[in-house]
Amino acid sequence: MRTKTFVVLESVFLGLGVLTLVPSANPAASAGVSSPLQAASATVSGRTTSYASQRPLAVWECMTSWYGEDFDGQPTADGETYDMYAETAAHPTLPLGSIVRVVNLRNHRSQVVRINDRGPYVQGRELDVSYAVARKLGFEQSGTAKVRLELLKVPSRPASEHHN
Repeated sequence: MRTKTFVVLESVFLGLGVLTLVPSANPAASAGVSSPLQAASATVSGRTTSYASQRPLAVWECMTSWYGEDFDGQPTADGETYDMYAETAAHPTLPLGSIVRVVNLRNHRSQVVRINDRGPYVQGRELDVSYAVARKLGFEQSGTAKVRLELLKVPSRPASEHHN
């Protein structure tokens, strides 16, 4: 049983690793009717991109929390200044600059965010979103939420090159 679990986990991590090395594997879905959960866009490097009809590269569920005022104005892992009102998030392993859709499983609200920081550093949590995203998703009062993460885009070049 332990061997089977190890093989499954190894396959998942190998698949995510391939996604980071093959940015051209980011297919745009054919035009059509999108659900309200998919109607979203994100502003990256001053450009607004629609992710309404984009099929996710990977989907999984995890616990998320939010971080705000104590970190506002501090540098993030990619060198930006953290803005608690921006549509950003921290993840321990996704490449910086990745775009993910975060869906609150309790109320089905969703928000597209860009990974620009590392964290969270609390066991059992896989994502930290900004305060503004927590408000949009409706869990700023409780502090945590079970969410579905949909990986929409992996950057085609290292995040450090984005700020040159």
